[in-house]
Amino acid sequence: MKAKILALLRERQDYVSGQELCEGFGVSRTAVWKAIGQLKKEGYQIEAVQNRGYRLLSKREVYGQHELESRMDTTWAGRPVCFYEELGSTNLQAKLDAEKGAKEGTLVVADMQTAGRGRRGRMWSSPPGTNVYFTLVLKPDYQVELASMVTLVMGLAVAQGIRETCGIEAHIKWPNDIVVKGKKVCGMLAEMSTERDFIHYVVMGVGINVGQQDFPPEIAQTAICLEQACGHKVSRAEIIVNVMKAFEQYYDIFRRDGSLTGLLDQYNGLLAGRDGEVRVLDPKGEYQGISRGINSTGELLVEREDGTVEIVYAGEVSVRGIYGYV
Repeated sequence: MKAKILALLRERQDYVSGQELCEGFGVSRTAVWKAIGQLKKEGYQIEAVQNRGYRLLSKREVYGQHELESRMDTTWAGRPVCFYEELGSTNLQAKLDAEKGAKEGTLVVADMQTAGRGRRGRMWSSPPGTNVYFTLVLKPDYQVELASMVTLVMGLAVAQGIRETCGIEAHIKWPNDIVVKGKKVCGMLAEMSTERDFIHYVVMGVGINVGQQDFPPEIAQTAICLEQACGHKVSRAEIIVNVMKAFEQYYDIFRRDGSLTGLLDQYNGLLAGRDGEVRVLDPKGEYQGISRGINSTGELLVEREDGTVEIVYAGEVSVRGIYGYV
């Protein structure tokens, strides 16, 4: 109920009577009074005036469970929200929740992580009060081989969510990084539990650099935060909600098609380095070519000098102008 009260106060931007809140949520005046009191303790500035009701005074974000729930207007993605002040890893918590029966769309969010991870076991810096760390639980009904495309769907959603929230250009560095002004602002990590040809669950973890911060020396030259890029304060809750809205839309298209066919134009339109030179670090030998975008199953198409097109299934791809590769 607290999230619903908060959403109504934010939407109305004026006084809402206690009677209206009671009737709207089917609770007593005492219950409303207690809920308002709890929201105040969390940090919300709510004014109470006799014969007028309650009014939300400040738009300052109080990042947490009720802020996220009050903003979430999706159908299933990001519902429910499970917020933690501190976690070892949102992916680990999401896997534990999925094992216990958490439904599709469950969103695990942490203000900080003590053991955040990126690809190949790399550590992900996760300080408190600064960035976005979340993991979405999915319960797919499609074949195992399609699961690898989920990261690309999320990448598209994150890029779109950043663009909508911040009003800046965000691009995708295939397969799972988001770059702004040529530097990395987001990383993703998908993990899943399978049994032969059946997927028990997929957890899709995302970390986005939001607030001004000092990056560790090893990434200081290649990382950027959104507030640095756009020059103003950015709402962490708004980013999460906008990403969830975009993901819900894109993921439903992906499930309908059983491929990325319906998302190709949007994805390739945001692909960093498309139609530019790329270097493919293949175990069989490095080579250079021109990025021609992805295909309907998410592989990168690279055209060599002789005109042949290689299908890149995995491995590191360096894109000119990205992460210092010139």
